[in-house]
Amino acid sequence: MPTPARFTHGLVTSPNYLATLAGVDILRRGGNALDASLATAATLACVYPHMCTLGGDGFWLIYAKSKGRLLGLNASGRSGKKATISAYENLGYTDMPKRGYLAANTVPGLVSGFEAVHTFSQKELNSKISWANLFESARLYARDGFPVSASLAKWSKKYFEANKLAPAQNPLSEELAKVFFPGYSPLKVGQIFCQPDLAKSIERLMDYGWADFYEGELASQIIGDIEEHGGFLGRDDFLSHKANWVEPISINYRGYTAANLPPNTQGLASLVILNILNNFHLTKYAEGSSDYYHLLIEATKEAFLDRDTYLSDPEVVDIPVKELLSVKHGQAQAARINLKLAQKDLGPLDPHGDTVYVGCVDRDGNAVSMIQSIYYDFGSAVVPKNTGIILQNRGCYFSLDPKHVNALCPEKRTFHTLNPAMLLEDGRPYLIYGTMGGEGQPQTQAQLVTRILDYHLDVAQAIDRPRFLYGRSWGNQTNKVFLEARIPKSVGQDLGSRGHPIEYLADYEDLMGMAGLILCKQDLFEGSNDPRSDGLALGF
Repeated sequence: MPTPARFTHGLVTSPNYLATLAGVDILRRGGNALDASLATAATLACVYPHMCTLGGDGFWLIYAKSKGRLLGLNASGRSGKKATISAYENLGYTDMPKRGYLAANTVPGLVSGFEAVHTFSQKELNSKISWANLFESARLYARDGFPVSASLAKWSKKYFEANKLAPAQNPLSEELAKVFFPGYSPLKVGQIFCQPDLAKSIERLMDYGWADFYEGELASQIIGDIEEHGGFLGRDDFLSHKANWVEPISINYRGYTAANLPPNTQGLASLVILNILNNFHLTKYAEGSSDYYHLLIEATKEAFLDRDTYLSDPEVVDIPVKELLSVKHGQAQAARINLKLAQKDLGPLDPHGDTVYVGCVDRDGNAVSMIQSIYYDFGSAVVPKNTGIILQNRGCYFSLDPKHVNALCPEKRTFHTLNPAMLLEDGRPYLIYGTMGGEGQPQTQAQLVTRILDYHLDVAQAIDRPRFLYGRSWGNQTNKVFLEARIPKSVGQDLGSRGHPIEYLADYEDLMGMAGLILCKQDLFEGSNDPRSDGLALGF
C-alpha cells in the first residue's frame, strides 16, 4: 500500500527525481516555494526535454502567505505578427502544420515567467536566492550529463521510430537529431546524456539574465535560425513579449474553493467538471465502480463542449466565464446526464499532451502549482542551431478556419491545455495538484479531487488508484474510454453496455497522466508523486 511522503519544513513534487532534488535543495538553502518551483522547472527543462524545455510555455498558481491571496501567472507566448491565415494558405496549408518552423509560431513564454516569479519572490517575499542560483542544477546536468530516465527513453524511441530520424529524410530535424539522438539512435535508460549547447545557453541566462532570451545574444541565435528557415517569428515578437499576472477563477466544491487559471487555459474545463459533480452525491456510488466512472466521463463531455465552444484568447474572444461556472449552468449540465446511457460522442480529441507538473510548499505557508510544456513530444522538433533548446509547437492548436473560436491571427494566445490547480480551505492552501496529459488534465484532476474529498483517500492512495481517460490515441479517428488494467473487466463491460467504447491499457500507463499532490495540514505536508512517472515527492 503506497503511503504519503510527510515533511514539516517544505515539500516538492515533480515527474523527475533530479528536478525534485533541485527544488528541495533551494528550500534547504532558505528559498521559498516560488524559488523551489523555478529551480525544479529549470532542471526539468534539461532532464525532461521530450516534454519541456526553455522553448516552451508555463503557468503558475501561487499562494503568497504574506499577501494572503492567490495569484495566477500566464507565461504563454503569442503568435508572431506575420502569422496569418492567409500566410499559411499561400504556402498551400489547409490545416496548421504540426512540426517544423511553421509550427513554432508562438513566442516561448517560459523564461519570462521565470523572471516574473523570481522578481515577485525577491520584492514581495524578500527571497535571498539569486537568479543564477535557480539554474545551477540545470547547468550541472546539461554540462556533465545525467542518467536518461525511463520516460525520456520511451519517448525518444517513439519519436525515432515514428519519424525514421535522419537528416536526409527530415531536414527540419537535423539539429534535433544531432542534439537529442546522438549517433542517430534513440536514448536508452541509464545512458549518460550531455547537452553542451544547452549548458552554454543556460550559462548565458545565468550571466546576463532573462532578457538575453528575448533581446540578447540568445534571442539572436533563436530568431536568426527561425528567419533563415522561413518561420513566422521575428525580433519584434520577442521584444514585445511579456508574462501576465492574472486573476484565478474558482468554484465551491464540497465547501472548499477549487481554483484554477482563467482562459486561455482549460482551467475552465477542470472547474466545470467539479461544478457538475456538485449536483451528485458521489458517495452513493462506490469509488472505482462503473457508476463512478460513467458519471465522471459524462461530466467531462459536458465540460469539453463548453471548452471547445468558447475557449480562446480572452483578449480576442469574449468568453462568458462567470456564466459557465455558475451554479445554474452546472445544474443544467447535470440534468442532461443519463446515469445509464452515454451521451453522444464529441468530435475527436487531441491525442497529444506532453507536459510536466510541479508542486511546492514551504513552512512559511507559500504554495505553488505550476505546469510547463512544449506541447507534442519534442515539440516542434526545431532546435535553433547551437542553442540546445527545442521550440514548442503550441501554435499548431490554432485553426486556419476564420470562423473557429481559436482561429489564428497575429499576436494571439492559443487555447492551452495547461492548468495547474489548487484547493483552498478557509482561504489557505489545502491541496496543491496537477498533472500532465493534455485532454486528460481535467479528467485526472477530477479523479484526484473526488478520491480525496468525497472518498477520503490519502494523497498516495488517490494518485495510485487506477484511472480512466476519455479521448483517442494515435491512429484512431473516434474517442474511446481507456481503462487501466487494474480496473475490473466487469466495470469495463458495464460501461460498454451504457454505450462507452472501451479499451484496456497496461497498469500505470503514462497516457493517464503524471500527477503530483501535496496536502497541507497544520504543521505537516503530505505529498505523493505519480508512479506512472520518474518522479519524486520529497521535502525535509
